[in-house]
Amino acid sequence: MDPLREQLSKAKSEQDYATISRQAQLERWHQHAQFCCLCASALKPHPVEEVARQCTQCGHVHYPPISPCIIVLVIKDDQCLLAHAAKYPPGRFSTLAGFIEPGETAEQAVAREVKEEVGIEVHNIRYIKSQSWPFPHSLMLGFFADYLAGEILPDGDEIFRSALV
Repeated sequence: MDPLREQLSKAKSEQDYATISRQAQLERWHQHAQFCCLCASALKPHPVEEVARQCTQCGHVHYPPISPCIIVLVIKDDQCLLAHAAKYPPGRFSTLAGFIEPGETAEQAVAREVKEEVGIEVHNIRYIKSQSWPFPHSLMLGFFADYLAGEILPDGDEIFRSALV
């Protein structure tokens, strides 16, 4: 298991999880945010903003990126859809997840990701809760959705097996 996932799995509370997640995201960003994306000059810590860096040449202020993504539990009657991804060890299953694309709402991303990954249509998409997700810098928006139509067919790329359980 990757060290960050292992550390997160041992968090004793939501607050511990959030602290570990924040630290990991900021460390990764500081490693990668060395130069300005506008003029390529060096970045330095911002004098006031705790999580910002400022260009030493043009003054542009840089903030850590946050990529919105969705995770969804699809429900059909008294069953839920679980999937086995290519990167998972044997026996591990999860709900479906993916990044929100530019110009897309979170609900549209839910419907698209489910269709792309397992070939079914969903409806009655409802937001539940969000969570920081440090792989590498995401905000995970959690949803429930009801199965509407289609045959469950894993895409064979991201998802190898899926089933209603």
